[in-house]
Amino acid sequence: MASTDTSQLSGKVAFVTGGASGIGAALATRLAAAGSDVWIADRQTGPAEELAQRLRGTGAVAHAVGLDVRDPDAVENAIAATVDTSGRIDYLFNNAGIGIGGEVDTLTLQDWDDIIDVNLRGVINGVQAAYPRMIRQGSGHIINTASMAGLITTAAQGGYTATKHAVVALSKTMRVEGATHGVRVSVLCPGVVRTPILTGGEYGRNKSVSREDQLKLGEKLRPMDPEVFADKALRGVLRNEAIIVVPRWWKALWYLERLSPGLSMRTAAVALQRTREVQSAEPLQ
Repeated sequence: MASTDTSQLSGKVAFVTGGASGIGAALATRLAAAGSDVWIADRQTGPAEELAQRLRGTGAVAHAVGLDVRDPDAVENAIAATVDTSGRIDYLFNNAGIGIGGEVDTLTLQDWDDIIDVNLRGVINGVQAAYPRMIRQGSGHIINTASMAGLITTAAQGGYTATKHAVVALSKTMRVEGATHGVRVSVLCPGVVRTPILTGGEYGRNKSVSREDQLKLGEKLRPMDPEVFADKALRGVLRNEAIIVVPRWWKALWYLERLSPGLSMRTAAVALQRTREVQSAEPLQ
C-alpha cells in the first residue's frame, strides 16, 4: 500500500501528549519526518528528550516537554508556550493514556480516579488549552486518542472502556461544534497495537492478569507495529475522518456492535471467559 502523502504536514505545528513512547512516539516521529514542528509532551521527561534529540539529529524541528496531563495549569502553560514559540498550533494529538485492567468488582476508587484523571480529564485539559486558540486562529485539528474499547463492548476493562467511550462521545460533539469555527476534530480508535499500553503502560496496571499473560492475550489479536499504525492513522487525519479505526479489520467488530449489540455482548462474554481461564491458570503467589 502506498505511503501517506504528508505534504500537508510540512511546516505545521503539532503537539503530541504521551509522545515519548508507543503510538505517541510513532506519531511524533512520522510528523517530524514530514516536516512538522513537533512538541513531544510526556510525564517521562527523559525518553521525551531522547526522542526529541534523535529527531533533531535528522534535521527535524522537535521539542521535549515534561508534562503531566492531569494538571490543567501545566497543560495550559505548555500549549501557551508552544503557541508563543511556534506562532500557532495546527494539530493537537490528545494521546496520553493508561490502562487499568480488571473486572469492575476488582477496581478501587483510586483506580477509577487514576484512569479518569489521565484518560478523560487529560483529554479535557488538552481541549481546554488548545481549542480556544484554534477557534481564534480559525483553523486547527484536534485528534483525541480513544480506543476500539470506546466503540465496542469490552469485558474486564470497565474503567478503561468507560473513559474511552467518553472520549469518543466528546470528540463527536466537538466535531459538529468545531466545524462552525473552522476547527476539525477526529477520534482515533486503535485496535491492538504493539505498545506499552498492552500491559497498562508505564503508569497503568491490571488487577487480574499478570503483565506476561496480558502480552500473550494481546499477541493473539495480531497487534500492529506502532510505526505502521502511525502511517495509517495519519492518512485518516489528513482525510479528516471523524472516527479513525486502525487496523481496519477491527471495523468488523464495530459494525457488529451497531448491528447486533446482543451478539457483541456475547462475543465479549467469550473473551471474558478466556481471560478468566488465563487468570485461574496462574500459580498462586
